[in-house]
Amino acid sequence: MTETVSLRRPRRQPRPGPPAWAARLVADGMGVLAMAAVVVTTWIWARNGGILQTFVYLEYLVESQALYTGLLSQVLMVLMVLFMARIPWVEQSWGHDVLARRHKWLGYVSFWLAITHTVLFALNRVQRSPSEWAGALWQLFVTDPWMLWATIGTLLIIAVVITSIQIARRRLRYESWHLLHLYSYLGMAFVVPHEIFDGQHFHERWTQLFWWGLYFGSLAAVLIWRVVVPLWVSWRHKLVVEDVVAETPSAFSIVLRGRKLDRLRTKSGQFFIFRFLGSPGWTRGNPYSISAAPTDGDLRVTLEAGGDGAERARTLAVGSRVLIEGPYGTMTAARRRHPRMVMLAAGVGITPFRALLEDSDYQPGEATLIYRYTNDEHAIFLAELTELAEQRGIELVLLPGRRRDDGSWLPDGVDGTDVEALKRFVPDIADRDVFACGPVPWLKSVHRAARRAGVKTRDFHDEDYAW
Repeated sequence: MTETVSLRRPRRQPRPGPPAWAARLVADGMGVLAMAAVVVTTWIWARNGGILQTFVYLEYLVESQALYTGLLSQVLMVLMVLFMARIPWVEQSWGHDVLARRHKWLGYVSFWLAITHTVLFALNRVQRSPSEWAGALWQLFVTDPWMLWATIGTLLIIAVVITSIQIARRRLRYESWHLLHLYSYLGMAFVVPHEIFDGQHFHERWTQLFWWGLYFGSLAAVLIWRVVVPLWVSWRHKLVVEDVVAETPSAFSIVLRGRKLDRLRTKSGQFFIFRFLGSPGWTRGNPYSISAAPTDGDLRVTLEAGGDGAERARTLAVGSRVLIEGPYGTMTAARRRHPRMVMLAAGVGITPFRALLEDSDYQPGEATLIYRYTNDEHAIFLAELTELAEQRGIELVLLPGRRRDDGSWLPDGVDGTDVEALKRFVPDIADRDVFACGPVPWLKSVHRAARRAGVKTRDFHDEDYAW
């Protein structure tokens, strides 16, 4: 490994991308289509007697609600997949973290609707044959056409949901969780046949067009934006590892060389999903922020050791090929509303700000960086940040030390409350854009303190990289 990376990197003007209003139009259109899909699903259920069976012929109430919850569960599952298809205009408009939260919310709602659907149908079968309930349930979950596949698919989805609960995720490596999460797609595939071939709401021509259009449209979006486009981009730009650079005992940078990287339209503050060929586990992508202003010929990302992906990346050989997805993320200078800004970073959260401070448009004295880290040995880019502060007139506030308590963003030894300290460091913070990046609990403390210091929600910019 080498020991230094040059701070003075050649600047470049990225090729202009689509205007922001166009991305917003596509994103909002997707939101309208998602709501329309739920409305159409409800109309299909109502048109087939759902309302009458629910409110008039009460003997069919349980069966009717079982059908409705199943239909809603399925349409939300498809939308959940579509939200994470990485459609670029949607990603640019909503942001990857917002889409991830909506994906998670849709997943949980869909899961509980699926459980309700299963329980109601089981109850309906037991009500029909109370004296032979065991045989009735066996028939429902195993011997009925395509039901064994649906049962297996439901069990796979249950396993994925359990591993997505916060307590379970903390015990899993990112790579393990990501592999388990892929089983949700397999579970969904197993569930579909019993709906298509046995469901009464799938038999009319127009309903078949709706459901098949929904399934194949989502599948096409996933294949195009998560498989075809990344492979094309990776082949086109031919990224390879140029250098692996030690930054601290626990962090390192990877410098990547490629062709015509201005065509990526990468902005400082964004991230890519990387797959480093030639190392074990290369099929599992990992998200890393770029840590220096992008140029026509190279990118730099900085990683903190932790998890199998980072440990493998530390030993990459020069010349190793790299597959990429992206760029993603909206925590860029385009979100600024004020000439003055303040950035708060903790640990490896400094990486996007290192790039933003290098090529953003601001005058001396208009930018403040507050950097939290444990000690100087583990302070990433400390020398580069000091030099950058001198070159561009950045007010640099360094806060070494251990966090003083779980509810605070400050280290031990700093006087005053979280809000008082923030106002002392940046007296005019309420009139600035505030960017923050770091571990989620720390980030919540910063957000709480900034809000109490008068920062408006629209002026607080962060992006949750937690998985």
